Amino acid sequence: MPAAAPLLLLLAIWWWPLVLLLLLPPLPLALTQSERAVSSGAPPTFTVLSDSLNVSLKGAPLSHLLLDASSGHLYVGAVNALYHLSPDLRLLSWGKTGPKLDSPDCLPPIDPHDCNQAKVTDNTNKILLLEEGRAGGRSLIVCGTVLQGICEKRSLGNVSEVLYQTDNPVDTQYVAANDPRVSTVGVVVEQRGALLMLVGRGYTSKGPGGIPPITTRRLAPSPSHSAPAFSHEELGKLVVGSYSEFNNHFVTALLHSRHVYFLFSRRDVWGKREYRTYVSRLCAGDQFFYSYVEVPLSCGVGYNLAQAASLGVLRGAPTLFVAMAAGQASTPTPTPRSALCAYGMAELDRALQRAQLLCYTEKGRNAQGQEEAYIEYEVSSECLNLPQDSLSEYPCGGEHTPSPIASAVPLPATPILTRNTQLTAVTTATEAEHTIVLLGDKRGQLHKVFLQPNNTGTLYETVQVDKDSPVNADLLLDAAGQSVYVMTESRVTKVPVSQCGRHSDCASCLAARDPYCGWCVLEGRCTRRLECSRHTRPNHWLWSYHGGSKCVTVQSVRPAIQSREERTEVSLTVAQLPSLSEEESLSCSFGNLNVQPAVVKATSITCQSPPPELLPPSSPGSDHVSLRVALMFGEVIVSHTNMTFYDCRAAGQLNTTSPCMACVGSRWPCNWCALDQLCTHTKACPQQHIIYNVLAQELEPRGVDSCPCVWALQGSPLVPVGFDTQLVLLGRNLNLFEDEEQYMCVVDIEGEELKLPATLEKGKDAQTHTITCATHQFQYSARQLEYPAPVFLMRGSSQRIDSTPHLHLQLYNCAVGQSDCSQCHAVSAQYGCVWCGEATPSCMYTRSCPTSPEATCPPPQITQIQPLTGPLEGGVLLTISGSNLGQRFQDIEGGVEVAGVSCLPRLEAYLISTRIVCELQPSAKGTQGPVTVTVGDATPGQSPQTFTYQDPQLIGIVPGRGPVSGGTALTVQGTQLLTGQRSDLAAYVGLHPCYIVDEVNDTQLVCRTSPGNQTGELQVRVLFGKAERIVGNAVFQYMDDPVITEAEPAESFFGGGRAIRVSGQNLDVVQQPVISVWVEPFKEKETNGRKKRFSQPAAKNPHVLLNSTIPKIQEPCTEVSSDQMTCVTPPVPQRSKVMGVWFELDNVRVDFASVSGKPFTYHQDPVLHPLNRDNPDLPYRFKPGGVIAVQGENLTLAMTRQEVVARLGLEECEVKTLDSTHLYCEPPENQPLSRDSSDTPPTLRVMMGRLEFDLGPVQYDSDALPPVPLAAQVGLAAGAAVVVLVVLVIILMYRRKSKQALRDYKKVLVQLETLEINVGDQCRKEFTDLMTEMMDLSSDVGGPGIPLLDYRTYAERVFFPGQRGAPLSQNLDLPESRRQTVEQGLGQLNNLLNNRLFLIRFIHTLEAQQNFSQRDRGYVASLLTMALHDKLEYFTDVMKTLLGDLVQQYVDKNPKLMLRRTETVVEKMLTNWMSICLYSFLKEVAGEPLYMLYRAIKYQVDKGPVDAVTGKAKRTLNDSHLLREDIEYCSMTLTVVVKSGAEVQHCPVKVLDTDTITQVKDKILDQIYKGVPYSQRPSADSLDLEWRSGQAGHLTLSDEDVTAIVQGRWKRLNTLQHYKVPDGATVALIPRSQSSVQMGISQVYQTGEKTPMLEGEEEEGLRLWHLVKSSEDPEIPKHRKSSMRERERAKAIPEIYLTRLLSMKGTLQKFVDDVFVAILSTKRPPPIAVRFFFDFLDDMAEKHGIDDPETVHIWKTNSLPLRFWVNILKNPQFVFDVQVTDSVDAVLSVIAQTFIDSCTTSEHKVGRDSPVNKLLYAREIPRYKQLVERYYSDIHSAVSGCYQEMNSTLTELSGSFASEMNSLVALHELYKYINKYYDQIIMSLEEDAAGQKMQLAYRLQQVAALVENKVTDL
Repeated sequence: MPAAAPLLLLLAIWWWPLVLLLLLPPLPLALTQSERAVSSGAPPTFTVLSDSLNVSLKGAPLSHLLLDASSGHLYVGAVNALYHLSPDLRLLSWGKTGPKLDSPDCLPPIDPHDCNQAKVTDNTNKILLLEEGRAGGRSLIVCGTVLQGICEKRSLGNVSEVLYQTDNPVDTQYVAANDPRVSTVGVVVEQRGALLMLVGRGYTSKGPGGIPPITTRRLAPSPSHSAPAFSHEELGKLVVGSYSEFNNHFVTALLHSRHVYFLFSRRDVWGKREYRTYVSRLCAGDQFFYSYVEVPLSCGVGYNLAQAASLGVLRGAPTLFVAMAAGQASTPTPTPRSALCAYGMAELDRALQRAQLLCYTEKGRNAQGQEEAYIEYEVSSECLNLPQDSLSEYPCGGEHTPSPIASAVPLPATPILTRNTQLTAVTTATEAEHTIVLLGDKRGQLHKVFLQPNNTGTLYETVQVDKDSPVNADLLLDAAGQSVYVMTESRVTKVPVSQCGRHSDCASCLAARDPYCGWCVLEGRCTRRLECSRHTRPNHWLWSYHGGSKCVTVQSVRPAIQSREERTEVSLTVAQLPSLSEEESLSCSFGNLNVQPAVVKATSITCQSPPPELLPPSSPGSDHVSLRVALMFGEVIVSHTNMTFYDCRAAGQLNTTSPCMACVGSRWPCNWCALDQLCTHTKACPQQHIIYNVLAQELEPRGVDSCPCVWALQGSPLVPVGFDTQLVLLGRNLNLFEDEEQYMCVVDIEGEELKLPATLEKGKDAQTHTITCATHQFQYSARQLEYPAPVFLMRGSSQRIDSTPHLHLQLYNCAVGQSDCSQCHAVSAQYGCVWCGEATPSCMYTRSCPTSPEATCPPPQITQIQPLTGPLEGGVLLTISGSNLGQRFQDIEGGVEVAGVSCLPRLEAYLISTRIVCELQPSAKGTQGPVTVTVGDATPGQSPQTFTYQDPQLIGIVPGRGPVSGGTALTVQGTQLLTGQRSDLAAYVGLHPCYIVDEVNDTQLVCRTSPGNQTGELQVRVLFGKAERIVGNAVFQYMDDPVITEAEPAESFFGGGRAIRVSGQNLDVVQQPVISVWVEPFKEKETNGRKKRFSQPAAKNPHVLLNSTIPKIQEPCTEVSSDQMTCVTPPVPQRSKVMGVWFELDNVRVDFASVSGKPFTYHQDPVLHPLNRDNPDLPYRFKPGGVIAVQGENLTLAMTRQEVVARLGLEECEVKTLDSTHLYCEPPENQPLSRDSSDTPPTLRVMMGRLEFDLGPVQYDSDALPPVPLAAQVGLAAGAAVVVLVVLVIILMYRRKSKQALRDYKKVLVQLETLEINVGDQCRKEFTDLMTEMMDLSSDVGGPGIPLLDYRTYAERVFFPGQRGAPLSQNLDLPESRRQTVEQGLGQLNNLLNNRLFLIRFIHTLEAQQNFSQRDRGYVASLLTMALHDKLEYFTDVMKTLLGDLVQQYVDKNPKLMLRRTETVVEKMLTNWMSICLYSFLKEVAGEPLYMLYRAIKYQVDKGPVDAVTGKAKRTLNDSHLLREDIEYCSMTLTVVVKSGAEVQHCPVKVLDTDTITQVKDKILDQIYKGVPYSQRPSADSLDLEWRSGQAGHLTLSDEDVTAIVQGRWKRLNTLQHYKVPDGATVALIPRSQSSVQMGISQVYQTGEKTPMLEGEEEEGLRLWHLVKSSEDPEIPKHRKSSMRERERAKAIPEIYLTRLLSMKGTLQKFVDDVFVAILSTKRPPPIAVRFFFDFLDDMAEKHGIDDPETVHIWKTNSLPLRFWVNILKNPQFVFDVQVTDSVDAVLSVIAQTFIDSCTTSEHKVGRDSPVNKLLYAREIPRYKQLVERYYSDIHSAVSGCYQEMNSTLTELSGSFASEMNSLVALHELYKYINKYYDQIIMSLEEDAAGQKMQLAYRLQQVAALVENKVTDL
């Protein structure tokens, strides 16, 4: 059909394929090797790691670390990556493992079309193991979380090389957990010469169920069968009853002594349901898990959750070391409290063997009868009473031994060490038969623990490896045991286990308390024990853990000090000297000098001091040198001490001003030779006159007081410059110098020595010598008043006489710093400075002034005052600058006036002569005048500026309120506000400061309020200095802070402009709320331009406020009320990183995430493509009546349909639908004007926030003809006359019939052409309306929005379709006197039904009876399903047996016919079984799309007219239910009055004017009770529709009344059109007045075949009709015969209306696809029941030799799609609480038939004669067929090994829904059939030999006797 072309084009637009491509970015590595730096201290030592190799890797958190012992290479499993490192952590290779397109709900391979929830997912490494293959073949086993945890093999040499990978994995190859949070462990073992991998994994709620906690995986494909690598098919596994209940959190798996051990934690299901840790064990060669046994571990008090474990050695015995954590309050969450516990493997094995022995031989009980062992994991096994030697005979169990076994008695251990930081890793090392434990914790620290012999641990060192990054459990020692590899979240570090070599001396070696390290004395190094050659001999290897071990020390040395000019014998006393052989000797060394032999005498050792010339010189400024005196063995220092060699010559030179004093006052025994100027250690001088050291108590003269020196100046040290001055010095002890040498005074001025001749005058005693220096005028150039100049005395030309420290002249210059007279006079009188008034007045020394000094100074001079204004109250500080403003503060203290008012100077701010600061005093009135300063009697100084006293006033404030947290910008209005200085202004609200923020002008100031302590009204004050002004006529009100309770939406485009609706309280308290965004600074990067052409959005430039260097973009909020405001998101530069979004409400800051619960997100701007993409400048052609479809990208990331504005020229284009890639808008009917009102076509503009897209011009296609000129009209009229004559001639020549046929044919052509043009627009518009409706519906779906039936009702409708009073809803109706007996009999019948032989014989016997109808067969099957619902595993087994018999029957006939109909009991059992098993799939997966399909159908059908009598509809998929007539109708909206309690609401409801009254009531109920299940709504029959027109006009409407139109025998149902109800009329539903009809909400479920409403009803011989009459007219009135031909012509081309089917199909296509994909997609795990049953059918086909794939395909189709899904598709009321009308059922029937056609194998051929329903989906059925075939194929390749999972599922279902089944009623109903065919059943049981042995007939007779007192042959 040509009309289908627009539809197909539209479908192509609807369904874009999902294409995702994500490349892993390059992974840079940071390799660092830091320098050595060690800090040590008291134990335990804390070390900041700085001398280890480390490598930082991308892909945090790193998951696993593997060490290849043979090569030393490391392998790291990370997120999305795999790394290969050398032993020194160099990167050798790396490989990418993710991210990948995945979803835990879908099965690989992932197809985005089939798995809608698939997204790019990180691949977290879960297993990283080494496979040691045969013949040297080795590989890396890698398993991750994506694609259901599949594994691959990679090359050890290059991890990017994949050696094995499956492209289409089956479910038995799903290895690791698909959730990064769920643990997975593995270990490689060998069984029967083949390498296998044992895997332990936790439970995951998503993905394929039924994967046991522990499975065995083959590492290579099996040669004996087709099982692939990593499959667990036909291998051992741990079978459990409930996967979620036994959710083991695995910690590690290890191989030890031919056993495999798993360590895990889980809830103790058997005991108190607390979480605890377990160790399980099984034999490495046990391929069936017969030997599985587990025992709980106990570690101290409360440490119950294992975090890490390692197998080590303790005192020579294998021991399991476990790091435990205390759980948090009965949860699996660990707390920081941790402990280390050790469990001997021998003790652990004994506990496990005891549990095995008790369960094998004692039924699990000990000698006291208490249960110590039991069967775990809810499996059908129990402890037995086998022979006592069973364990020794079967150490690994057998088929007859019970398993899995668990011990109820925990294995206890005492904590070795406890910590308050959570331990995350553990490993052990052995050193010299001692055990060291290395522990990692959550803070990134590595703890080293030494295990003492008493089983306590000593923590001796903690290493900070990676701060605040948890240490991974994979803590590995290198092959040599020298280093440990520590892995944290993003780093691998190589840490030495010990660093003995870093301890350079014995003390630090022993202080470290490192058990690895000891001091090797004669080798002089800190070593491991075995590294010291004489470690067995005493005192040779010193260890910190040996009691009494101390370093070899020198206890004393004689002499301790010695002059460097002497050489003596040195004696050392040494303790703990190691023994030497006779041939060995010790030596001494002094510093770096040559070694000298030593003489050993017991503990005393004697050496010779080195020669003086070999001693090193003293360092500058020092008078001694200390040398290390070392006792040496060869080149090794055994012990050492220090010895000091002093230098007297250097001691005398330490003080150049007084060498004698320095010499005799030193701490060394040095003496001073006065005449020789020599400091010596001897006690004799060459020229006599020695002065002894102060230490020489018995000798004289001695000490510093005996040294000759100058000790003071005579007179004042003050010396003026430029004036002749003579110095006199005082000396002592100068009489030592008897010869007459010349003396010289030396003064050091600015680095130059001034030498003045001097004369010595000796006094009467040694202390009173006088030295007189020559007169001199001193000068210095420094610009300072004073200058200190050192002075000393020289004797002769070179001998300096000692002078006391700080002997200085104090030179001064009066002219420096004294710029005026007042400053000069202010100088202290001791200097003698005067103001010398010459031509150039200056300050100088009084005796240097050539004239008389001026006694008085000039009058004061004022140059500047500040401020120029002040308040009347004063209190403002005034600064006066000038000169001669007094010599001291007292001069001006009372002499300052401002405008005639006194001003009080401030002492602390006064600067002599230049500045006065005074405080203004109050003025009585506003005045102005100069500032005057009076100093003494001088003329007052007057300022050039005028000062004004003024009275500032406050007028008002804006705003009058603000939040109590402050931050309000408060504007204070007034006059003369610029009074005083800016610093004098201060504003207050009450007592709270208001900080002035802007420049103040004369009329206003702005301040920002500070936080208040409570709400209330406060006055506003402004202080002008001490003057206070109050705003008298207004107060500021502190109000409660604004509170934001809700803000939405939480997304925006970068272009901004999206309105954020903010709700809260007190929002209008804030003057200007703003929304703020912090972004990282935008960096421009070069990007490749897009090749696609699209319109660029234009956004306004953002207003950026910088806070520091971080841009803060703000936008003010608008429409602010007390409870709501609108904040428009500010635009953000593209590709910026948004750091935070918040609301600023003055001082109140509200983070967006704290309001909405999620952070605000900025998305990349959307893209809208031009309407005419090929040539955007050409107008887009639009046909009125349709919609404009705009294509784009990312349209709904941060925008909804309601927010988008589209304008075509000057008018709006109403946006109907918006999805991620399309926008549909409906423009006006007539082409609007362009924006500039020109003749150019209008352009379509789309506004999304601040983004504006110009999509190009639009040109309407108009059918109107252009106006014809008058001349042309005349010509045409003439031509038309001629044409008319010609036509008349032709008409006479042709028969009337031919002419009429031609006209009809032309009309058909016109109609078809018009149809082809319009069907595309119609379909597009219909789909737009439907999507708008379904978007509203989608918000209600998922939870209470879908009215799913409860399981009981669902089962009742499926088990007993079309039956009232089904057994599920009945009770056992028995007399009380008989109830107990009957129930006892029914209980025995239940036991009989649980006998397989009885049940099968019973069913076969019933089916053999001729009067046992097909209905009886289905009824009995459903009764059996109810009775055996609590034993579904048994029910399934019986069903399989019966199906096996059925297969045998059909194999002999035609196997393709099997299961096609429900002709046997087992076929109905199969239907019920599928219904039970797929209920959860219906709820979780298929329910939502199925319900959406139903709602979409109902919505579309109700939009068009539906005939209430025939059920035919304008909108349908079923041609037999198509309303072919062209019914005129219009849509209208009724206002329905709905009363809810006391409140009356008005609800708009859309109806058609052609709807009957009942149809209107149904639509009203649908709208009012939207979301309410159908059974809880009132019935339309119980209500009347009342039309309310005005106050008095209330009219009750009904389908039939006296106003109904009757024509002949036809009576038409009343419609709204009949009653002339206008659009917008008000109606109400009221209860019916008849007493027979009761108002209620109980709707009865209608079953059976549906019939059109009112069809066939007759009233007094009248037939009802609505839109069309149901059969041909019996007669036609004469007055209508004239229209007969028109009716015939209309019927001649009814196929025109079939395009309505096509339109309906296109509109519903998306929903049909969703349902089919949900049912047939393999991207999520198929239901286990389907996999199980399809596997059973495959087995049956193989068993009976059926190799025709078509036969098996038909079996699968008949068992699942035909038997279950078609039933559900046709009857959604089986699943949902809804009403399916006849018109909706007609549509569903077509969809169900399409589903059936898609499941057939025969080729779907269509032709001219094919039914319209098949033609409708002819294009889609091949695609659906591919879905079915792939579904069957994928299940076929993945069904292996699902039997155990199926049993677990059936067990769970039995427990979940058994209580819903009324089993007693079912048994009673079954007994009725037993009673009916009693004799035949008894005979059948007695004929069976096995039945005779089981006495089945006898037991049935007992049942009969109890249930109904039947007389039997008992």
